[in-house]
Amino acid sequence: MTHPRIKIFFDGGCRPNPGAIEAAVVIRGHAHWFDLGHGNNQDAEWLALIEAVKLSQALGLEHVELIGDALEVVDHANRAMRDGAREQGHAATFAALVENRPPARIRWIKRQQNLAGIALASRHPR
Repeated sequence: MTHPRIKIFFDGGCRPNPGAIEAAVVIRGHAHWFDLGHGNNQDAEWLALIEAVKLSQALGLEHVELIGDALEVVDHANRAMRDGAREQGHAATFAALVENRPPARIRWIKRQQNLAGIALASRHPR
């Protein structure tokens, strides 16, 4: 029997770059916000993905599909799920988190389609 996947959108931001990092995770239409210290855009995207995994696990969600707009992070995360023990830094943290409970899928979408990115942008009106 196939299970419906739960879509979890993630996005990280950094203002200025490097600077303060924040992230948003959207699950079932509800936005969760995270202030994550200091770093760069790459750190922000990785930490957003890591927070998405932690939150999905804390909520006991299964069959999750992690969706983000940072292609490099999405590609690297998919490799990290395969090669876990060889990874370092944020990828190693991610690989350790998903080792026993891997997501059904991690995929890239365009920035304009990322609900977490839209939520994050709403915090900083121009």
